Amino acid sequence: MAERIMLFAIPGFFLLIGIELLAARWLGRPVYRFNDAIASLSLGVLSQIVGVFSKALQIGIYAVVLQHVALFALPADSPWVWIAGLLLYDFCYYWLHRAGHEVNLLWAAHVVHHQSERYNLSTALRQTSSGALFGWVFYLPMAVLGFPLEVFAVVAVIDLLYQYWIHTELVPKLGWFDRVFASPSNHRAHHAVNARYLDRNYGGLFILWDRLFGTFVEEDAKDPPVYGTRAPLRSFNPLWANLEVYAGLLRDSVRTRRWRDRVGLWFARPGWRPADLRAADPKPDFDIARPEYDPPLAPGVAAYVLLQFVVLLGAAVLFLTQAPTWPLGLAIGYAAGLVLSLTTLGALLEGRRRAASAEALRLLALAATPLAAQAAGMSPMASLLALSAFAGSSLVLLWLTRRRSAIATAAV
Repeated sequence: MAERIMLFAIPGFFLLIGIELLAARWLGRPVYRFNDAIASLSLGVLSQIVGVFSKALQIGIYAVVLQHVALFALPADSPWVWIAGLLLYDFCYYWLHRAGHEVNLLWAAHVVHHQSERYNLSTALRQTSSGALFGWVFYLPMAVLGFPLEVFAVVAVIDLLYQYWIHTELVPKLGWFDRVFASPSNHRAHHAVNARYLDRNYGGLFILWDRLFGTFVEEDAKDPPVYGTRAPLRSFNPLWANLEVYAGLLRDSVRTRRWRDRVGLWFARPGWRPADLRAADPKPDFDIARPEYDPPLAPGVAAYVLLQFVVLLGAAVLFLTQAPTWPLGLAIGYAAGLVLSLTTLGALLEGRRRAASAEALRLLALAATPLAAQAAGMSPMASLLALSAFAGSSLVLLWLTRRRSAIATAAV
Protein backbone atom coordinates (compact mmCIF):
# COMPACT_ATOMS: atom_id res chain seq x y z
CA MET A 1 0.00 0.00 0.00
CA ALA A 2 2.79 2.44 0.91
CA GLU A 3 4.51 1.86 -2.44
CA ARG A 4 1.25 2.57 -4.32
CA ILE A 5 0.80 5.82 -2.43
CA MET A 6 4.26 7.00 -3.47
CA LEU A 7 3.71 6.04 -7.12
CA PHE A 8 0.40 7.88 -7.22
CA ALA A 9 2.09 10.93 -5.68
CA ILE A 10 4.73 11.25 -8.42
CA PRO A 11 2.48 13.11 -10.94
CA GLY A 12 1.43 15.45 -8.14
CA PHE A 13 5.07 16.21 -7.33
CA PHE A 14 5.78 17.37 -10.87
CA LEU A 15 2.50 19.24 -11.21
CA LEU A 16 3.32 21.26 -8.10
CA ILE A 17 6.88 21.86 -9.32
CA GLY A 18 5.41 23.27 -12.54
CA ILE A 19 3.04 25.53 -10.60
CA GLU A 20 5.87 26.74 -8.35
CA LEU A 21 8.09 27.40 -11.37
CA LEU A 22 5.39 29.48 -13.10
CA ALA A 23 4.59 31.36 -9.89
CA ALA A 24 8.28 32.12 -9.28
CA ARG A 25 8.67 33.50 -12.80
CA TRP A 26 5.52 35.61 -12.43
CA LEU A 27 6.85 37.02 -9.15
CA GLY A 28 10.33 37.52 -10.58
CA ARG A 29 11.91 35.24 -7.97
CA PRO A 30 15.05 33.23 -8.97
CA VAL A 31 13.86 30.10 -7.19
CA TYR A 32 14.93 27.51 -9.78
CA ARG A 33 18.14 26.88 -11.70
CA PHE A 34 17.95 24.22 -14.40
CA ASN A 35 21.14 22.29 -13.61
CA ASP A 36 20.48 22.32 -9.87
CA ALA A 37 16.88 21.12 -10.31
CA ILE A 38 17.85 18.26 -12.63
CA ALA A 39 20.55 17.21 -10.16
CA SER A 40 18.04 17.19 -7.31
CA LEU A 41 15.50 15.20 -9.31
CA SER A 42 18.21 12.75 -10.40
CA LEU A 43 19.09 12.12 -6.76
CA GLY A 44 15.42 11.51 -6.03
CA VAL A 45 15.23 8.96 -8.83
CA LEU A 46 18.44 7.29 -7.64
CA SER A 47 17.07 7.10 -4.10
CA GLN A 48 13.91 5.36 -5.30
CA ILE A 49 15.92 2.92 -7.43
CA VAL A 50 18.15 1.95 -4.51
CA GLY A 51 15.08 1.81 -2.27
CA VAL A 52 13.71 -1.12 -4.27
CA PHE A 53 16.61 -3.16 -2.90
CA SER A 54 17.19 -1.49 0.50
CA LYS A 55 13.61 -1.32 1.79
CA ALA A 56 13.79 -5.03 2.57
CA LEU A 57 16.43 -4.23 5.21
CA GLN A 58 14.34 -1.74 7.17
CA ILE A 59 11.03 -3.56 6.75
CA GLY A 60 12.63 -6.95 7.42
CA ILE A 61 14.32 -5.88 10.65
CA TYR A 62 11.15 -4.13 11.82
CA ALA A 63 9.11 -7.27 11.14
CA VAL A 64 11.55 -9.49 13.06
CA VAL A 65 11.56 -7.18 16.09
CA LEU A 66 7.78 -6.87 15.93
CA GLN A 67 7.36 -10.64 15.90
CA HIS A 68 9.85 -11.53 18.64
CA VAL A 69 10.22 -8.49 20.91
CA ALA A 70 6.94 -6.54 20.78
CA LEU A 71 5.48 -5.79 24.21
CA PHE A 72 1.94 -5.35 22.92
CA ALA A 73 -0.16 -6.52 19.96
CA LEU A 74 -1.73 -3.26 18.82
CA PRO A 75 -4.72 -3.60 16.46
CA ALA A 76 -4.29 -2.26 12.93
CA ASP A 77 -8.02 -1.44 12.70
CA SER A 78 -7.97 1.10 15.53
CA PRO A 79 -7.88 4.81 14.54
CA TRP A 80 -6.03 5.57 17.77
CA VAL A 81 -3.23 3.19 16.81
CA TRP A 82 -2.81 5.05 13.52
CA ILE A 83 -2.87 8.47 15.19
CA ALA A 84 -0.43 7.37 17.90
CA GLY A 85 1.72 5.69 15.26
CA LEU A 86 1.98 8.91 13.25
CA LEU A 87 2.90 10.92 16.35
CA LEU A 88 5.49 8.38 17.49
CA TYR A 89 6.95 8.06 13.99
CA ASP A 90 7.45 11.82 13.79
CA PHE A 91 9.06 11.79 17.24
CA CYS A 92 11.47 9.06 16.12
CA TYR A 93 12.09 10.98 12.90
CA TYR A 94 13.04 14.07 14.92
CA TRP A 95 15.83 12.14 16.66
CA LEU A 96 17.02 10.50 13.45
CA HIS A 97 17.05 13.87 11.72
CA ARG A 98 18.86 15.50 14.62
CA ALA A 99 21.44 12.72 14.76
CA GLY A 100 21.87 13.15 11.01
CA HIS A 101 23.20 16.64 11.72
CA GLU A 102 25.23 15.75 14.81
CA VAL A 103 26.99 12.49 13.88
CA ASN A 104 29.37 12.28 10.92
CA LEU A 105 28.34 8.76 9.92
CA LEU A 106 24.69 9.77 9.68
CA TRP A 107 25.45 13.18 8.16
CA ALA A 108 27.24 11.35 5.34
CA ALA A 109 23.83 10.00 4.31
CA HIS A 110 21.67 13.02 5.12
CA VAL A 111 24.00 15.60 3.52
CA VAL A 112 22.54 14.75 0.09
CA HIS A 113 19.29 16.47 1.00
CA HIS A 114 21.11 19.71 1.90
CA GLN A 115 23.53 20.02 -1.03
CA SER A 116 21.24 22.04 -3.28
CA GLU A 117 22.02 25.76 -3.33
CA ARG A 118 18.42 26.56 -4.23
CA TYR A 119 15.33 25.89 -2.14
CA ASN A 120 12.27 24.69 -4.00
CA LEU A 121 10.02 21.67 -4.41
CA SER A 122 12.65 19.80 -6.43
CA THR A 123 14.89 20.03 -3.34
CA ALA A 124 12.30 18.01 -1.43
CA LEU A 125 12.87 15.11 -3.82
CA ARG A 126 16.64 15.29 -3.35
CA GLN A 127 16.97 12.23 -1.12
CA THR A 128 19.81 10.03 0.08
CA SER A 129 20.42 6.52 -1.25
CA SER A 130 22.26 5.28 1.85
CA GLY A 131 19.92 6.36 4.66
CA ALA A 132 18.53 2.84 5.07
CA LEU A 133 21.92 1.59 6.31
CA PHE A 134 21.41 2.97 9.81
CA GLY A 135 18.13 4.90 9.81
CA TRP A 136 16.07 1.82 10.74
CA VAL A 137 17.56 1.83 14.26
CA PHE A 138 15.61 4.96 15.24
CA TYR A 139 12.22 3.41 14.44
CA LEU A 140 12.65 0.19 16.42
CA PRO A 141 10.73 1.63 19.43
CA MET A 142 7.60 1.44 17.28
CA ALA A 143 8.20 -2.27 16.70
CA VAL A 144 8.94 -2.87 20.38
CA LEU A 145 5.64 -1.21 21.32
CA GLY A 146 3.80 -3.40 18.81
CA PHE A 147 2.72 -1.02 16.05
CA PRO A 148 1.74 -3.24 13.10
CA LEU A 149 3.98 -3.29 10.04
CA GLU A 150 1.33 -1.76 7.80
CA VAL A 151 0.83 1.11 10.24
CA PHE A 152 4.57 1.78 10.33
CA ALA A 153 4.89 1.70 6.52
CA VAL A 154 1.92 3.98 5.82
CA VAL A 155 2.62 6.61 8.51
CA ALA A 156 6.21 6.74 7.20
CA VAL A 157 4.90 7.66 3.76
CA ILE A 158 2.45 10.19 5.23
CA ASP A 159 5.24 11.88 7.19
CA LEU A 160 7.45 11.98 4.11
CA LEU A 161 4.74 13.30 1.80
CA TYR A 162 3.85 16.06 4.25
CA GLN A 163 7.41 17.35 4.12
CA TYR A 164 7.23 17.87 0.35
CA TRP A 165 5.23 21.11 0.41
CA ILE A 166 7.37 22.83 3.04
CA HIS A 167 10.31 23.03 0.62
CA THR A 168 9.37 26.35 -0.96
CA GLU A 169 10.33 30.01 -0.69
CA LEU A 170 6.99 31.19 -2.04
CA VAL A 171 4.87 30.48 1.05
CA PRO A 172 5.37 33.16 3.76
CA LYS A 173 5.10 32.77 7.52
CA LEU A 174 1.79 31.23 8.61
CA GLY A 175 1.24 32.59 12.11
CA TRP A 176 0.01 30.02 14.64
CA PHE A 177 0.65 27.18 12.17
CA ASP A 178 4.40 27.86 12.36
CA ARG A 179 4.28 27.42 16.13
CA VAL A 180 2.86 23.90 15.95
CA PHE A 181 3.82 22.31 12.64
CA ALA A 182 6.85 22.08 10.42
CA SER A 183 6.20 24.78 7.83
CA PRO A 184 7.96 26.41 4.87
CA SER A 185 9.31 29.17 7.12
CA ASN A 186 10.57 26.73 9.75
CA HIS A 187 12.13 24.45 7.19
CA ARG A 188 13.79 27.27 5.26
CA ALA A 189 15.67 28.01 8.46
CA HIS A 190 16.60 24.33 8.75
CA HIS A 191 18.19 24.28 5.27
CA ALA A 192 20.13 27.51 5.79
CA VAL A 193 23.88 27.67 6.44
CA ASN A 194 23.68 31.02 8.24
CA ALA A 195 25.17 30.79 11.74
CA ARG A 196 21.87 31.62 13.48
CA TYR A 197 20.00 28.81 11.69
CA LEU A 198 22.61 26.05 11.67
CA ASP A 199 21.38 22.66 12.94
CA ARG A 200 17.87 23.70 13.96
CA ASN A 201 14.21 22.80 13.24
CA TYR A 202 14.41 19.02 12.76
CA GLY A 203 10.72 18.18 13.03
CA GLY A 204 9.16 16.48 10.03
CA LEU A 205 5.48 17.00 10.79
CA PHE A 206 5.52 18.85 14.12
CA ILE A 207 7.85 21.67 15.15
CA LEU A 208 6.78 21.08 18.77
CA TRP A 209 9.65 18.60 19.23
CA ASP A 210 12.15 21.37 18.48
CA ARG A 211 10.45 23.73 20.90
CA LEU A 212 10.47 21.01 23.55
CA PHE A 213 14.13 20.01 23.13
CA GLY A 214 15.64 23.44 22.47
CA THR A 215 16.43 23.18 18.76
CA PHE A 216 13.89 25.67 17.41
CA VAL A 217 14.83 28.90 15.65
CA GLU A 218 12.52 31.34 13.91
CA GLU A 219 13.22 32.58 10.40
CA ASP A 220 14.32 36.21 10.50
CA ALA A 221 13.72 38.49 7.50
CA LYS A 222 16.80 40.49 8.52
CA ASP A 223 18.98 37.42 7.98
CA PRO A 224 17.63 35.67 4.83
CA PRO A 225 18.52 31.97 4.59
CA VAL A 226 21.43 30.99 2.38
CA TYR A 227 21.14 27.40 1.19
CA GLY A 228 23.53 24.52 0.60
CA THR A 229 26.20 23.07 2.87
CA ARG A 230 29.22 24.68 4.51
CA ALA A 231 31.44 22.35 2.47
CA PRO A 232 29.74 22.75 -0.95
CA LEU A 233 29.48 19.73 -3.22
CA ARG A 234 30.23 21.54 -6.53
CA SER A 235 29.09 18.61 -8.64
CA PHE A 236 25.96 17.32 -10.36
CA ASN A 237 27.11 13.68 -10.24
CA PRO A 238 24.45 11.77 -8.22
CA LEU A 239 26.87 9.01 -7.24
CA TRP A 240 29.48 11.43 -5.95
CA ALA A 241 26.78 13.39 -4.10
CA ASN A 242 26.02 10.22 -2.13
CA LEU A 243 29.65 9.21 -1.58
CA GLU A 244 31.44 12.52 -1.04
CA VAL A 245 31.26 12.70 2.76
CA TYR A 246 31.88 8.96 3.21
CA ALA A 247 34.99 9.32 1.01
CA GLY A 248 36.22 12.30 3.03
CA LEU A 249 35.72 10.48 6.32
CA LEU A 250 37.52 7.40 5.02
CA ARG A 251 40.39 9.52 3.72
CA ASP A 252 40.79 11.35 7.02
CA SER A 253 40.49 8.17 9.10
CA VAL A 254 43.35 6.63 7.13
CA ARG A 255 45.57 9.73 7.29
CA THR A 256 45.21 10.60 10.97
CA ARG A 257 47.79 9.08 13.30
CA ARG A 258 45.83 8.02 16.39
CA TRP A 259 43.52 5.03 16.31
CA ARG A 260 41.15 6.78 18.70
CA ASP A 261 40.70 9.54 16.11
CA ARG A 262 40.35 7.04 13.27
CA VAL A 263 37.31 5.55 14.97
CA GLY A 264 36.01 8.64 16.73
CA LEU A 265 35.97 10.66 13.52
CA TRP A 266 32.96 8.71 12.25
CA PHE A 267 30.94 9.56 15.37
CA ALA A 268 32.08 13.16 15.85
CA ARG A 269 30.08 16.24 14.82
CA PRO A 270 30.28 17.17 11.13
CA GLY A 271 33.19 19.51 10.55
CA TRP A 272 35.35 18.11 13.35
CA ARG A 273 38.77 16.80 12.32
CA PRO A 274 41.70 15.43 14.35
CA ALA A 275 44.33 18.01 15.39
CA ASP A 276 47.07 16.52 13.20
CA LEU A 277 44.90 16.83 10.08
CA ARG A 278 43.78 20.35 10.95
CA ALA A 279 47.44 21.36 11.17
CA ALA A 280 48.67 19.47 8.08
CA ASP A 281 45.66 20.06 5.81
CA PRO A 282 43.53 22.96 7.06
CA LYS A 283 40.16 23.48 5.40
CA PRO A 284 39.32 26.94 4.04
CA ASP A 285 37.12 29.13 6.20
CA PHE A 286 33.41 29.08 5.46
CA ASP A 287 32.34 31.94 3.19
CA ILE A 288 28.60 32.54 3.17
CA ALA A 289 29.00 34.87 0.18
CA ARG A 290 30.59 32.19 -2.00
CA PRO A 291 29.25 32.01 -5.59
CA GLU A 292 26.88 29.19 -6.47
CA TYR A 293 28.17 26.27 -8.50
CA ASP A 294 26.76 27.10 -11.92
CA PRO A 295 29.00 26.01 -14.82
CA PRO A 296 27.99 27.43 -18.22
CA LEU A 297 25.49 25.32 -20.15
CA ALA A 298 24.60 25.79 -23.80
CA PRO A 299 20.83 25.94 -24.46
CA GLY A 300 21.05 22.98 -26.84
CA VAL A 301 22.78 20.83 -24.23
CA ALA A 302 20.18 21.83 -21.65
CA ALA A 303 17.36 20.82 -24.02
CA TYR A 304 19.11 17.50 -24.73
CA VAL A 305 19.58 16.77 -21.01
CA LEU A 306 15.92 17.59 -20.33
CA LEU A 307 14.74 15.21 -23.07
CA GLN A 308 16.92 12.38 -21.81
CA PHE A 309 15.90 12.97 -18.21
CA VAL A 310 12.20 12.80 -19.06
CA VAL A 311 12.78 9.45 -20.79
CA LEU A 312 14.85 8.20 -17.86
CA LEU A 313 12.11 9.26 -15.47
CA GLY A 314 9.62 7.14 -17.41
CA ALA A 315 12.07 4.22 -17.36
CA ALA A 316 12.48 4.65 -13.60
CA VAL A 317 8.72 4.59 -13.01
CA LEU A 318 8.55 1.38 -15.06
CA PHE A 319 11.31 -0.05 -12.88
CA LEU A 320 9.53 0.88 -9.66
CA THR A 321 6.31 -0.79 -10.78
CA GLN A 322 7.78 -3.91 -12.38
CA ALA A 323 11.09 -4.66 -10.64
CA PRO A 324 9.54 -6.74 -7.80
CA THR A 325 8.36 -9.26 -10.41
CA TRP A 326 11.67 -9.44 -12.30
CA PRO A 327 14.56 -11.85 -11.77
CA LEU A 328 17.17 -10.29 -9.48
CA GLY A 329 19.82 -10.20 -12.21
CA LEU A 330 17.54 -8.30 -14.60
CA ALA A 331 16.54 -5.83 -11.86
CA ILE A 332 20.17 -5.15 -10.94
CA GLY A 333 21.17 -4.71 -14.58
CA TYR A 334 18.29 -2.35 -15.31
CA ALA A 335 19.02 -0.33 -12.15
CA ALA A 336 22.71 -0.10 -13.04
CA GLY A 337 21.78 1.24 -16.48
CA LEU A 338 19.59 3.92 -14.93
CA VAL A 339 22.28 4.96 -12.47
CA LEU A 340 24.90 5.14 -15.23
CA SER A 341 22.55 7.24 -17.35
CA LEU A 342 21.86 9.72 -14.55
CA THR A 343 25.59 10.01 -13.87
CA THR A 344 26.30 10.74 -17.54
CA LEU A 345 23.66 13.47 -17.63
CA GLY A 346 25.30 14.97 -14.54
CA ALA A 347 28.61 15.10 -16.39
CA LEU A 348 26.91 16.91 -19.28
CA LEU A 349 25.52 19.48 -16.84
CA GLU A 350 29.01 20.01 -15.47
CA GLY A 351 30.42 20.51 -18.98
CA ARG A 352 33.06 17.85 -18.51
CA ARG A 353 35.37 17.31 -21.47
CA ARG A 354 34.61 13.63 -21.98
CA ALA A 355 30.92 13.81 -21.06
CA ALA A 356 29.70 13.72 -24.68
CA SER A 357 31.85 10.66 -25.40
CA ALA A 358 30.48 8.89 -22.31
CA GLU A 359 26.93 9.77 -23.36
CA ALA A 360 27.58 8.43 -26.87
CA LEU A 361 28.82 5.14 -25.40
CA ARG A 362 25.71 4.95 -23.23
CA LEU A 363 23.47 5.44 -26.24
CA LEU A 364 25.35 2.82 -28.25
CA ALA A 365 24.87 0.34 -25.40
CA LEU A 366 21.18 1.24 -25.31
CA ALA A 367 20.86 0.77 -29.05
CA ALA A 368 22.35 -2.72 -28.70
CA THR A 369 19.76 -3.77 -26.11
CA PRO A 370 17.68 -5.87 -28.58
CA LEU A 371 20.81 -7.77 -29.65
CA ALA A 372 21.70 -8.48 -26.03
CA ALA A 373 18.14 -9.62 -25.33
CA GLN A 374 18.19 -11.97 -28.32
CA ALA A 375 21.56 -13.41 -27.26
CA ALA A 376 20.08 -14.10 -23.83
CA GLY A 377 17.24 -16.04 -25.41
CA MET A 378 14.68 -13.27 -25.14
CA SER A 379 12.62 -12.19 -28.11
CA PRO A 380 13.39 -8.60 -29.13
CA MET A 381 9.99 -7.07 -28.43
CA ALA A 382 8.69 -4.01 -30.24
CA SER A 383 9.40 -1.88 -27.17
CA LEU A 384 13.06 -2.91 -27.26
CA LEU A 385 13.29 -2.02 -30.93
CA ALA A 386 11.68 1.35 -30.20
CA LEU A 387 14.29 1.86 -27.49
CA SER A 388 17.01 1.12 -30.01
CA ALA A 389 15.52 3.62 -32.45
CA PHE A 390 15.35 6.26 -29.71
CA ALA A 391 19.01 5.66 -28.83
CA GLY A 392 20.00 6.03 -32.49
CA SER A 393 18.08 9.26 -32.93
CA SER A 394 19.53 10.55 -29.65
CA LEU A 395 23.03 9.89 -30.98
CA VAL A 396 22.25 12.09 -33.98
CA LEU A 397 20.75 14.76 -31.73
CA LEU A 398 23.81 14.63 -29.45
CA TRP A 399 26.13 15.10 -32.43
CA LEU A 400 24.10 18.04 -33.74
CA THR A 401 23.98 19.62 -30.29
CA ARG A 402 27.71 19.32 -29.77
CA ARG A 403 28.41 20.60 -33.29
CA ARG A 404 26.21 23.65 -32.79
CA SER A 405 27.81 24.36 -29.41
CA ALA A 406 31.27 24.10 -30.95
CA ILE A 407 30.32 26.51 -33.76
CA ALA A 408 28.84 28.99 -31.26
CA THR A 409 31.99 28.81 -29.11
CA ALA A 410 34.25 29.34 -32.16
CA ALA A 411 32.16 32.37 -33.22
CA VAL A 412 32.66 33.98 -29.82
